[in-house]
Amino acid sequence: MVLMETPSCNFGEKAFKFNLTDTNGKEWSLTDFTGGNGTLIMFICNHCPYVKAIQRRLVVDVLKLIDVGIKSVAIMSNDPDDHPEDSLENMQKVATKFNYPFPYLWDQSQEVAKAYDARCTPDFFGYNSSLELQYRGRLDDSGMKTLSNTNNHDLLKAMINVANTGKGPKHQIPSIGCSIKWKNDI
Repeated sequence: MVLMETPSCNFGEKAFKFNLTDTNGKEWSLTDFTGGNGTLIMFICNHCPYVKAIQRRLVVDVLKLIDVGIKSVAIMSNDPDDHPEDSLENMQKVATKFNYPFPYLWDQSQEVAKAYDARCTPDFFGYNSSLELQYRGRLDDSGMKTLSNTNNHDLLKAMINVANTGKGPKHQIPSIGCSIKWKNDI
């Protein structure tokens, strides 16, 4: 496992268009996640212990964000040949097991991850209603702990602020996680 950290938020960077299929075969595009108070695009996977540790908390936080008009989507860009746990079949199982309240999309070509410059899983991109990047930080302060008794709900607080003001916090702590598993990566 290669540990990676997200870069600083490039405030105002526009979201990139995409068309991807979810775990049920339905096609989604960026426009399906616009029109509310903001958009949260999450690069996650199934195998990474950092993602596994946050899955339940992520679902709870996304449900709270839905209440303030934030639309959310998760994208899995890893090469399943490198990590079979990240296969489409296993994506379906994980989405069902955790009752994801957001579409879980497969970036089979990895073009979307490259366009967004996604570095790790989890990697969070929080946009305002104009699709301008306002948050690129961590979920919370728990790291790889699966406990839910965190005091700093960074992503939740940031995206509620984005929903209310259109602006993200100036101070953001990077997300850390497993590197994206690129095809033909040596």
